[in-house]
Amino acid sequence: MSPSDRRSSAPRPQRAAGPQRGPARSPRSRIADKPLLVNPRARVRVMFLAVLFVFTLFAAQLVRLQAIDAREVAEQARDLRMGTETTIPAKRGAMLDRDGVTLAGSVERRDIVADQTQVPDFKGLDPKPGEQRVGGVDGAAAALAPILKQDEATLKEKLTGERRWIQLSLGQEPSVWRQVQALRIDGIASEQVSRRVYPAGAPLAPVLGWVGSDGEARGGSGGGLELLFNETLTGTPGKSRVERSADNRVIPMGESEVTPAVPGQSLQLSLDNDLSWYAYNAIADRVKATDADSGTVVVMDTKGRLRAVTQFPSFDPTDRNAKGSEFSSLPFQQVFEPGSTAKVMSLGAALDTGAVTPTTGFTVPNRLTRADRSFRDSHDHPTLQLTTAGVLAQSSNIGTLLAAEKVDPATLEKYYRSFGLGQRSGVGFPGESSGLIKPSAKWDAAQRYTVMFGQGMSVTAIQDAGVFQTIANGGVRIPPTLVEGVKNADGSSTPQPLPEGTRVISEQTATDLSVMLESVVGESGTAQQAAIAGIPVAGKTGTAERYDPTVGRYQGYTASFVGFAPADKPELVVAVILQNPKKGYYGGTTAGPVFQQVMSYALQKYGIPPTGVQRTPFPLKVGEKPATDPEKVDPSLIGPGGTSGSGTPTAPRVAVTTSAPTAESSGTQSQGTRTPPSSATGGATAGASGTR
Repeated sequence: MSPSDRRSSAPRPQRAAGPQRGPARSPRSRIADKPLLVNPRARVRVMFLAVLFVFTLFAAQLVRLQAIDAREVAEQARDLRMGTETTIPAKRGAMLDRDGVTLAGSVERRDIVADQTQVPDFKGLDPKPGEQRVGGVDGAAAALAPILKQDEATLKEKLTGERRWIQLSLGQEPSVWRQVQALRIDGIASEQVSRRVYPAGAPLAPVLGWVGSDGEARGGSGGGLELLFNETLTGTPGKSRVERSADNRVIPMGESEVTPAVPGQSLQLSLDNDLSWYAYNAIADRVKATDADSGTVVVMDTKGRLRAVTQFPSFDPTDRNAKGSEFSSLPFQQVFEPGSTAKVMSLGAALDTGAVTPTTGFTVPNRLTRADRSFRDSHDHPTLQLTTAGVLAQSSNIGTLLAAEKVDPATLEKYYRSFGLGQRSGVGFPGESSGLIKPSAKWDAAQRYTVMFGQGMSVTAIQDAGVFQTIANGGVRIPPTLVEGVKNADGSSTPQPLPEGTRVISEQTATDLSVMLESVVGESGTAQQAAIAGIPVAGKTGTAERYDPTVGRYQGYTASFVGFAPADKPELVVAVILQNPKKGYYGGTTAGPVFQQVMSYALQKYGIPPTGVQRTPFPLKVGEKPATDPEKVDPSLIGPGGTSGSGTPTAPRVAVTTSAPTAESSGTQSQGTRTPPSSATGGATAGASGTR
């Protein structure tokens, strides 16, 4: 028996008696009976599978992000970095005068803003010897205060907090922003904006108008030409976006999207900046000297192009809150009874219809009864024998009634309206008045006559000037214009054609009226102070009782003078209106000198020389012979081109005869009562008072 057999057959020792146990199990079977996760190998296997699954998900997501949705994800990330879209303001078009001088324009300005969360990172400026470096909010406020001209404590308060955007200063010039930028203060930035400026100032402020805080004239936030041409002047804003980091800093060399702004178109106006300035100062001085409520001056050429439209009071475009500011454009919006300047229409109608001629004689009594009313002139006088020309030169109300009553009311009204009354000028100026004139069928018995000498109707200064433009233009009325062309951003321009003219009176009638109007500024006329040495002037005074709606009756006067020169070859028309002057109120003595100053300056500025001859005037009195040897002009009075010897525009000497007082200056107005207007038209219904 082998040793192994012996070992297996040998009896084993018996254990002590004790509790009985079950059959013995092998180690393998014991391991198999344990839970699965307790088994280290199984646990490792599960963990491997789980990790593999997670990595599979990551791989799938990576494939989606890098391959399938790569473009979309990249765009989303870029959009997050690009941030919000910033508007690039479009530059508003400018308004230029006839010579290209800027009257209204837009300039670049900077609104300085701050991110309060970044300002504390400011390291401070390099200190001076012996001083300590101060950074953070304190250092930023101290550095900004002298540049922005603000209190340091106020700036410190604005810079402290958690706001990501706050305004520090608005409308600063680019040079100021460059100083701020040089400080390199964390969180300080600027936004480019556009601001409207008006270099022309007060002389043209009411006609140019203004814009609102958003830089546009709309929704009640603008006026004048800014409002009228808002769509033309307004450009198309651009857009801009740049990449920014999580802390809102611009990423250098990052992407950017920019859609450039398209600037608005500019307007080339017919206005003359220098002439407007001169006229403004002349009327301002006269308003103060006569203690008038207001004054206006309108200058246009014979084709209706407005060269100056100014007034006093006006307003300062840089301080619209100043006391005494007048925002209405009085030449377009203020209506008044014209008085004797309307006589040129009444007599023009009589001449044009053939009812009278310039030499038709009239017996002019001291009083004339019509429609149960007693009419008179501005002064008492004996019975006069005047021609039609004399009636106009002497500004006789009674003579005008005798001549114009030969024309029926409907025809008379037709001429008034053909001269431009009762309708807007055609400029389209915001708030422009059409004037006030009733249809002739609604005239009462007295108004049938008062309209002949300019009471019982109302006009604007633009309309009053337009009447004389018609005469100066040979009887053809051309509606006034303010725009000569439109300029594009590329420098090209589109000229604006003149409106079509309308014949109102014949050329012969216009010539006759022109010659007759020369006598108004002559020795026997009412406007010697409007005369210009060496230049024949044709014009008419106006002195009308002024209806004051605040008291509901006539109170004060409207004084005016409207004329053109040179009378025999007209180039320019000037209208001067004074409302309620208290130190003298006749048109010849109050408005006439302003006409003389403004017309003299304009003729010299445009180099309009004297013609060198005078036309033979019509006789003013019945039986009077016309002058056969008219006085020649002395060329030495005015240099070449209408300038003085030095070539500098100066006010020329005025040829005024003072030996014999004129009827206007010497006459005294007799006492009479006025009846308030019978309707809202403001028309006078009583003819007790005369006009000049």
